[in-house]
Formats: sequence, C-alpha cells, structure tokens
Amino acid sequence: MKHQPGNHTLLTAFVLSGLSNHPELQHLLFFTFCLMYTFTIIGNLLIFMVTVHPTLRTPMYFFLRVLSFLDISTASTVVPKMLVNFLSEDRSISYAGCATQLYCVIFSGATEWYLLAAMAYDRYVAICNPLRYSVIMNSRVCHSLVLLSFCSGNVVSVVHTSWVFTLTFCGPKKINYFFCDIPPLIMLSCTDTSFYEKQIITATVLVIFAAFCLILVSYACIISSILKISSTEGRHKTFSTCSSHLIVVTLYYVSGTLNYLRTSARPFKTLELDKVASIFFTVFVPVLNPMVYTLRNTEMKKAIRRVVSRVLDLAGFSLA
Repeated sequence: MKHQPGNHTLLTAFVLSGLSNHPELQHLLFFTFCLMYTFTIIGNLLIFMVTVHPTLRTPMYFFLRVLSFLDISTASTVVPKMLVNFLSEDRSISYAGCATQLYCVIFSGATEWYLLAAMAYDRYVAICNPLRYSVIMNSRVCHSLVLLSFCSGNVVSVVHTSWVFTLTFCGPKKINYFFCDIPPLIMLSCTDTSFYEKQIITATVLVIFAAFCLILVSYACIISSILKISSTEGRHKTFSTCSSHLIVVTLYYVSGTLNYLRTSARPFKTLELDKVASIFFTVFVPVLNPMVYTLRNTEMKKAIRRVVSRVLDLAGFSLA
C-alpha cells in the first residue's frame, strides 16, 4: 500500500487519536481504564507475591510469575499513556517514544506466546511423565525455557520495529489508534509497503502458529493420557490442573490473532474493529489472567487467603 501524495515533510513526532473523539466520554473512559489498570497491577502483583510461598515453588507457579510480569509490562506500556491522553489535549508522542512503545508491546506479546508454549510443555510433562517430572522440569530447564521465550520475543520485536521504522513517514502525523502499533503506522507511510505487508503475514504466522502448534501437540498428548485414566474423578482432577492454562491460551491467542493476523491479511483501511481487538489484547487479558488462575486454583486461593490474613493481622484486623 502506498500513501497518497501530499505533505512530504518527514515526521519527528506523532499524535494519537485515542479511542474516542467525543469529549463527553473522556472522563468516563479515563475512570474505566484506570480501574482496570489498577486491578491488573494489584492482581498480577498478588500472584507474584503468593507464588513465592514454599508450597507453590513448582515450575507451574514459576512460569505463572513470569506471565504476571509480562501482563503488567503489556498493560503498563499502553494504558498510562492512554490515560494521560484522555485528560489532555496534547496527545503527541515522540518518534523515539513511538518506536519504544511499539517495541515493548510486540516484545511482551511475542514473549508471552512462547511462554504459554513452555507452560503447555510443563503441563505435558506433569501429566504424561509424572514420575520424572521433577527431573525433567528442573530449575535449569525452567530458566532456560523462560530465557528462550524472552530471547525469541526480543528477536521478533526488534525485527518488526526495525521494519516499521525504516519506512518513510510523510504525514499526516495523526495515528488513528490509541497506541503505536503496526497497522496505523503503516498507513502513514508514503513509500510502497506491499512487500512489508507480506512479511507481516509471514512473520505473524511463524510467531503465533509456531508456538500454537507446540501447545496443540502438548495438549494432544495430555488429552490422550487423560482418556486412559479409568475413573471419571481422576480424569476431572487431572484435567483441572491445566484448565486455567487452556483458558488463558484461548483468550490470548484469539485476541492476538484478531489483532495481528487479521489486520496483516488485508489492506490497512479501517481500524475500528482492530481497536477493539487491541483493547482486549492489551487491557482485558492482563486483568483477566489473575482471575482465571486464582478463581480456578485451590492452592492459589489458599495462598492468597494467607497473604490477606497476614496483611490484616499487621493492620490490626482478623480474617474470620
């Protein structure tokens, strides 16, 4: 796609249009997203705190701590700037700031995709090889999987950010979005981006579906093992150990695919539906993840109760 000829002054800053141009909605949107961001921070920090308890020092909860860190990173990259823009007439973001925001969003997202694959492998080993679980999923392997996820996410982010910011932006400088993302930035380019759009499709498929295929293979083996369990109660108990992860995978991959694969598979003309997908991806998923893992996990609920009880005791109250 090539930008229409017009103002060819090179851009050094951008202006984010935000979610709505209606002034009467700005304060309501600010309150709503501020509340969700607060829940995101509190919920994920709570998970981070309770999973360091000795009874929860297992690979599954180690990965969950990393997931909570990534959820906080994703939301913190997007939401604070969005909140400021709700209450300010100056919605500008510098060229360097835009590149940094794009890098951080892609890095957190891609890293989380790979981390979810690592978590699926952890569940596979726990269910299919329970006797060798502690040997296979030792501390070195867990840290290596997390490091590999971070390195892969960094490579994906560097490549995409470099591709986007090697384009020439000639104006207008207004980004029809609430943060710096690939589709709206490409719309501002005055150079031919058709080849780059094909690269986006290829890279998105490789990033999303490579990790997703690993998850599918893991769960195919998990389901096969569960079906071999004779008792219904045993099957239910075994499956419950990975149900929370399945819910998170579904939330993350559906929103991520809608946000990137759908937009990269067509011309970048309308972005309203993409905004909805991006909001879900960057705001709703980080606030939902803590709820999924705490409400469906008995050990997590007990650990949270211990933490809350300890805090209330220090404050002079008691938890009945």
